[in-house]
Amino acid sequence: MKRFLRAAVRGAAAGSAVAAAHALVNARLMRVPPADPPRCGEAVSVLVPARDEAHRIAPTILSLRAQRGVDDLEVIVLDDGSSDGTADEVRRAAGDDPRIRVVTGRTPPEGLPGKPHACAQLAELATGRVLVFVDADVVLAPHAIASAVALLREHDLDLVSPFPRQLADGAGARLVQPLLQWSWLVFLPLRLAERSPRPSLSAANGQFLVVDAGAYHRSGGFAGIATAVLDDIALLRAVKRGGGRGVVVDGSTVATCRMYEDWAGVRDGYEKSLWSATGSPVAAAALSLVLAWLYVLPPVAALAGSRAGIVGYAAGVLTRVVTARHTGGRVWPDALAHPVSTGVLLTLVARSWRARKAGRLQWKGRSLRGSS
Repeated sequence: MKRFLRAAVRGAAAGSAVAAAHALVNARLMRVPPADPPRCGEAVSVLVPARDEAHRIAPTILSLRAQRGVDDLEVIVLDDGSSDGTADEVRRAAGDDPRIRVVTGRTPPEGLPGKPHACAQLAELATGRVLVFVDADVVLAPHAIASAVALLREHDLDLVSPFPRQLADGAGARLVQPLLQWSWLVFLPLRLAERSPRPSLSAANGQFLVVDAGAYHRSGGFAGIATAVLDDIALLRAVKRGGGRGVVVDGSTVATCRMYEDWAGVRDGYEKSLWSATGSPVAAAALSLVLAWLYVLPPVAALAGSRAGIVGYAAGVLTRVVTARHTGGRVWPDALAHPVSTGVLLTLVARSWRARKAGRLQWKGRSLRGSS
């Protein structure tokens, strides 16, 4: 048994080291929107789905009003059945800006997530050659849209997903939120993913999503993925199926997002989506075992004096350091807690599958029983 454990620790240390090396390569290859983009002469539609966002949407709208470098810009905010005065707050923040309008959305079919339904309605109203989907908790730099469109066109892509810098407060959010960027920087070969049509090589973040309008409509758009909980990744996969190319990029210099404000928000948000991210209970169990092997076993072994365990733990910490430095995250002391972060994530995966099995998944007051 001891020989097996020693071998497992050495294997985990080697695997962690390879993952760290891959993260370093990815960090060098990751595309970044230009800091001084050329002027955008294309018509751009910025589309904002919003449900009960009155408490935080004003900074988003103000940042959209401040966009520069785009000659033809329209902003459409869809009020998705809000009960807190979201539409009024948008109008207050928009002031007399003629580019911004608010529309009332149709109620989604029962059991389906509301966001794809809202985004599909927004796309129907859009007139731009480029569609920019922005969540109501995202604040953009003044050059963000021009910069993202420049990146899209410069590299002949059909979709880019500039991943915003994630603002995380409180122990729970600081433990879990950085794993979003970490997951694709460590495990997804970015340049291969950019060229490959394979669905498994897809990562995106719907907080800030930029897509060529033609490619969007050829893919079937959000209407074609109406049941998807992870609608951002589902849209990228649909674009790829339609012959398009797309990839996640570093958006930390052009956008920020505070996704969750407390632990309850983190817990509930991951509960509604992690089951979908892992695919099946068997796949979830396999992934959990691999993550525990790579990032929990080595530090436990290190506490018992294992040199391989120390190497494995250090490699895991290095992946977090690389991720934080290249995506605008907090490095220290958060990177040192990577084994704890992994453990918390595994409990959230299990919680999500239990909720799925019990039929109690919901988000923003809507049941997700019909989602996939």
